[in-house]
Amino acid sequence: MDSTTLLQSLDLSLPSPAYIAGAILFGLVGMAAFAYGKRTQRSQTKWIGVALMLYPYAISRTWLLYLVGGILCAGLFIARE
Repeated sequence: MDSTTLLQSLDLSLPSPAYIAGAILFGLVGMAAFAYGKRTQRSQTKWIGVALMLYPYAISRTWLLYLVGGILCAGLFIARE
């Protein structure tokens, strides 16, 4: 039994390349926002950065990943003063 069949029998599937790319992209944006917020003492920017880094672990749908990531990035843009 190969690994793909085993994963499907356990009702698990591998994420799509679009999901992986989005998770990496939003994670990097979140890491940069966290570092910037920490350096400039902006707590809102820092916490949005933390959210951008962690939310891909809780979301499994690709379209939802991009929707939430876009909303959080818009929040960063609005919070920039």
